[in-house]
Amino acid sequence: MIVRKMEETDLEAVSAICIASFTRSVADSLSEQGIATFTSIAVSDAFLARMNGDNMMLVAERSGEVQGVIELKEGRHVAMLFICPDHQKKGIGKALLVAALKHARAETVTVRASLSSVPAYIKYGFKCNGDIGEFAGLVYQPMELALK
Repeated sequence: MIVRKMEETDLEAVSAICIASFTRSVADSLSEQGIATFTSIAVSDAFLARMNGDNMMLVAERSGEVQGVIELKEGRHVAMLFICPDHQKKGIGKALLVAALKHARAETVTVRASLSSVPAYIKYGFKCNGDIGEFAGLVYQPMELALK
């Protein structure tokens, strides 16, 4: 597996992975508004706009196939971490997180974890930080990871 910086040629694959994983793991627990909000964030054009900002985006690739993505916003917040549903629980998420944390510019990295992803983030060393919240229909658990 190779972890590398996301390129424009990866946009469609990354968008498809995010939407497929979200649909399988999160969408059933959200309102139509939450689904629409996520979809608007996960489309290729939205990723492209964020690529041109202060967001580090990495992909995990195996045999020429993009299998996962992580987005680190402003060097301090995990904005996206999605793995293709067919390739989950194989260490891809951890590899992406480890690579992204090398680009962290803060002593603490945060994430607004979907409720279904909280156990994975706990496994990665994150701790819950505050009450469950909601923004534009997306329900999340604030979490943080103190870097040493």
